Amino acid sequence: MPRPERAFRTPCVIVKRRDFGEADRILTILTPRHGKIDVVAKGARKLTSHKTGHVELFTRVDMLIHKGRDLGIAVQVELVEPYLRLREDLQRGAYANYAAELLDRFTLTDDDDASELYRLFDQTLARLCTDGDPLLAVRYFEMHLLDQVGFRPEITNCAVGHEPLLPEDQFFSYAAGGVICSRHAAQASGAFPISMTALKLLRHIQRSPFEAIQALRVPEAIHTEADRIMVGYITFLLERRLQSIDFIRRLRYTH
Repeated sequence: MPRPERAFRTPCVIVKRRDFGEADRILTILTPRHGKIDVVAKGARKLTSHKTGHVELFTRVDMLIHKGRDLGIAVQVELVEPYLRLREDLQRGAYANYAAELLDRFTLTDDDDASELYRLFDQTLARLCTDGDPLLAVRYFEMHLLDQVGFRPEITNCAVGHEPLLPEDQFFSYAAGGVICSRHAAQASGAFPISMTALKLLRHIQRSPFEAIQALRVPEAIHTEADRIMVGYITFLLERRLQSIDFIRRLRYTH
């Protein structure tokens, strides 16, 4: 019988970190093969530590991890992709923080394969470092994260009657998990209107590769409507409001 793996090397993205003890940090990392795990970076808060610059939030690193009794130990950390713009641009950094909080809330700490989720999150950080519309990058991340974790919103067929939706204004219900036609709107709890334009945007994001949507020029009013729908749906699913949302909205409406 093979002995359990005591140490392993993995690419990972740092999702969250918190102080631990006098000089250490606990890092929440996302890896492709081991899923989301917590590891201790010993001495990472010391200015002289060789790890200090390598355990920044939202960086991609290569890490050697020793398995401990409760937490893994980050023995070696090599910086691969710093995603510097996320620390230089307050708004883009705020969107990265939102994506990280969303990822953290919808995933458990386990050893499951997370290669698709890892790729999605890493690509989102890269997209937020470009000159493209950061809201499109975040909306794409939201929609495809929900798909991967089993909460894909129904926006093609009526979530109540299951018939294909007509090209017209419809209704959305968090409780029903998607869009509802006008004929069935009265049967859904808390259904509210969604414009055909906002629905088309969300459908395009849900079914298309990012390359097909990255050049879209979305009117502010449609961005606002899509934001209200997606953030409301996520808040309903989590039964709590994400801490990063209010800060993002303050930034958006003061720029």
